[in-house]
Amino acid sequence: MAFLIPPSTLESQPFSPLHSPPLQNRMTPGDVGILKSTLLPSFGIYASLSLGTYLAAEATDRVELKDWLWPSAQVLNAWWIAVGRPMHMHDLPFSTVWGAQSWTEKVLLSCVTIWGTRLFFRIAARSLSRGKDDSRYDAVKKEPGFWKRAFGTIFLPEALVLTIISLPFTAPLTTGNTTLALGEDALNAVRALGVGLFGIGFGLEVLADTQLELHRRERTDLCRHGVWSLVRHPNYLGDALVHFSFTVLNMAGMWNPIVLLGPIMNYIFLRLVGGDKQTEASQLERYKSEDPLKYNQLVQWRKENNSFWPALRELASPWAFTALGCGFISVVVEEGLRGSFEL
Repeated sequence: MAFLIPPSTLESQPFSPLHSPPLQNRMTPGDVGILKSTLLPSFGIYASLSLGTYLAAEATDRVELKDWLWPSAQVLNAWWIAVGRPMHMHDLPFSTVWGAQSWTEKVLLSCVTIWGTRLFFRIAARSLSRGKDDSRYDAVKKEPGFWKRAFGTIFLPEALVLTIISLPFTAPLTTGNTTLALGEDALNAVRALGVGLFGIGFGLEVLADTQLELHRRERTDLCRHGVWSLVRHPNYLGDALVHFSFTVLNMAGMWNPIVLLGPIMNYIFLRLVGGDKQTEASQLERYKSEDPLKYNQLVQWRKENNSFWPALRELASPWAFTALGCGFISVVVEEGLRGSFEL
């Protein structure tokens, strides 16, 4: 996508990558143009990063490097679409492009960055401390000719999945203005809902990872306390809520219905491909032969607790209220920051 802006235009009006007519694609969500404006550029970025990651993974015999790419690639793409590309195409400084973003757009980009950066460092630190590939990938690597097929069967398909998942923070920046006709108070309420949902999901992820790490330092059985008492995979639930929050935040800014595909695809991936289903299948197989105690605990746990969504009885748990508290704190912080910047 190329934009031609006369120098006089840039001098006579403030730059806005979202609202200035020369930078906005006159497309509707159903236009085939979204393939060119949004999907193909994102896929190109993810496919290139996936190729580099595949080469590094094959050289080190560690499939898990693709897990490092998952959050970091989304952060890189978000910043490129929102800031990097306008700076490059129009030779503008960071301050000008960043200043042109609306408050909701800044909140969305900040949330993506906070979520992705923390998850990247969490995955990388765990991988480095383990010193070997994630056990989930041991079985597939034993298949004849695995590395010859891996790019086309694992790395490239995940690049396609990432392209869809990223729609909440790529499509609004590259397609036409279809902002919902809501009043200022309603838009503020929607943004608060999105920030609160992000806080709940992010809080669940942080609590789950922290509690699991502390548990493993002290004990060798399964971690089933804290937020792990709510569901068997609170980290995946948190991730799903975070991605749904990105879509809700869109409703307070540059809403585009196509962004709904993002959290739906992420949810499908978490439930059916690389999330709780794959994790538990690997755990059951490994524990059955290596750790009978954990195997029996997991079998019993599967009977008592839901895998992803908490049962109604769990909503009265103190840890459920703790997660809700994380959402409330997030809203308070966002409102406070907005108030200070508007002064």
